[in-house]
Amino acid sequence: MAVPTFEAFRVPLLRRLQDGKDHRMADLYDVLADDLHLTDGDRSEILSSGLQPVYKNRISWARTFLKKAGLIDQPSRGVVRISVRGRDALASGKAIDNAYLMQFPEFAAFFRRPRENGKTTVAIEAPEDESPDDTLERVHRQLRDDLAQELLERIKVSSPAFFEKLVVDLMIRMGYGGSREDAGKTVGRSGDGGIDGVINEDRLGLDVIYLQAKRWENTVGRPVVQGFVGSLAGKRANKGVLITTSDFSREARDYVDTISSKIVLIDGETLGSLMIQYGLAVTPVASYDIKRVDSDYFDE
Repeated sequence: MAVPTFEAFRVPLLRRLQDGKDHRMADLYDVLADDLHLTDGDRSEILSSGLQPVYKNRISWARTFLKKAGLIDQPSRGVVRISVRGRDALASGKAIDNAYLMQFPEFAAFFRRPRENGKTTVAIEAPEDESPDDTLERVHRQLRDDLAQELLERIKVSSPAFFEKLVVDLMIRMGYGGSREDAGKTVGRSGDGGIDGVINEDRLGLDVIYLQAKRWENTVGRPVVQGFVGSLAGKRANKGVLITTSDFSREARDYVDTISSKIVLIDGETLGSLMIQYGLAVTPVASYDIKRVDSDYFDE
């Protein structure tokens, strides 16, 4: 299962607080995860920032929205308790979505913040069940996906020689071999025995990795992968990377798991992601530094 939305944690959180006692948020994360039957895999899912598990982030936002609406109180740092308004909300049996919370002036003031020019704007332009951090994650992921697709489109209209060079450049960016002059070279298509490029696995050249680049639209099947493996055998090599702008068939992927040679298959989607990750053929346009409150600073 997937980690529920932050909205789905609101009612379970209130139910855990309905005893009227003070509860430490640190103690509630795993309790709420149990209540919603999160698996170990769900709990190990991390935000792309790498700073926090997804489920803890969504529980934190559920607390924030409930607190802003006055359904819970926070008597001290990291401690929460249910309010009279929160008890009434539970007793109503209604869905505690943003539409419900908007009846409370405190939440409306939080959700709709005035601009400097006096106009009102919605603070969170996103689906109602999506937390602000989820919105940032979604938009960032969409921008990366769109950029990766644009990169693939540019590659597909480039020459085969350019694509082979790009593949070697990417491997160098990923840390193989060092510089292009001493680490990687394009072998070319004439008499290469099915090998398009070769790169040192390390800076000393103790071992090499052979590369093959397929600038294709059609799915790459098992026979192509088998041919690449045969080419490696002709070089007395056992390490290779096969890269395509399209995809690999299930049979091709299963085949590389059954052979002794170490073959890595990189499809078009992965290729685009790697180019973005390692800064190849892309340039930064804008950077946003997202900050959060340092609670330790406020400890007295």
